[in-house]
Amino acid sequence: MMTVMGTMPRGDGAGELNNNTEAGRPEAAEGRYERHGGFASGLLAKERDVIVYLPPGYDADTSRRFPVLYLQDGQNLFDGATAFIYGQHWRVGETADALIGAGAVEPLIIVGIYNAGERRIEEYTPTQDGRTRIGGQADLYGRFLVEELKPFIDERYRTLPGAEDTGLGGSSLGGLVSLHLGIKYPHVFGKLAVLSPSIWWDRRIILRKVRTLEAKPNVRVWIDVGTEEGDYAVKDAGLLRDALVARGWSLGGDLKYFEAAGARHDELAWAERVGPVLKFLFPRESNG
Repeated sequence: MMTVMGTMPRGDGAGELNNNTEAGRPEAAEGRYERHGGFASGLLAKERDVIVYLPPGYDADTSRRFPVLYLQDGQNLFDGATAFIYGQHWRVGETADALIGAGAVEPLIIVGIYNAGERRIEEYTPTQDGRTRIGGQADLYGRFLVEELKPFIDERYRTLPGAEDTGLGGSSLGGLVSLHLGIKYPHVFGKLAVLSPSIWWDRRIILRKVRTLEAKPNVRVWIDVGTEEGDYAVKDAGLLRDALVARGWSLGGDLKYFEAAGARHDELAWAERVGPVLKFLFPRESNG
């Protein structure tokens, strides 16, 4: 495994403030990045890169520990040059820098986990689709996160390792797997960012899982969908919201549901929601 430290190169459009930031504020201090290339797993067949964002101030106070957000599809988060569509990335680092600088969110570590390419569908789905016979390795992927990656991050960086300070998130199938694993491991992940989740997978298996929960886990959940993702996607997101409320989540409390007007199912749309997600999951404490 190779570790590269420093500032990551950024592709088209990177470094520009988006509407998640506040106009007129001075330029925020920048976090820095470490890339762990070829992170190997004893559970999964394929190595993958892991990108770690360290917030502004991480190196200044060596006694301070930080909450952590783990995000799927790491190549789409920080750098337009590595994104699935060149130049179209989530601008996570720029948005986090600005919000931390503005005092809107707690300084946090963000871990981007590259997907496994052709095995992405396998790892990001909780069941094998009955018609296509594809998928079903999410539980194994979850063990990789819980048993291998998180211990590495907690050992190498100054983290707050408890579930109340640890988030998991992603979009599309990445949102699906994050919700699935968050429900399975509430003692590990206490905050979930579920953007445009692929609720349709295997005849809406995730809805059945939520509706049959024996007890509500202590997990804070963000769910969203774009209104231009299709009527079925919007309807499914509403059904998921209602299922969570029925199991005890409080809408406006530990559950946030958001329909993004005019937003499609793509990286640029999710980039616009990074700021609100961070504010909901990692709000700046009044005594911070």
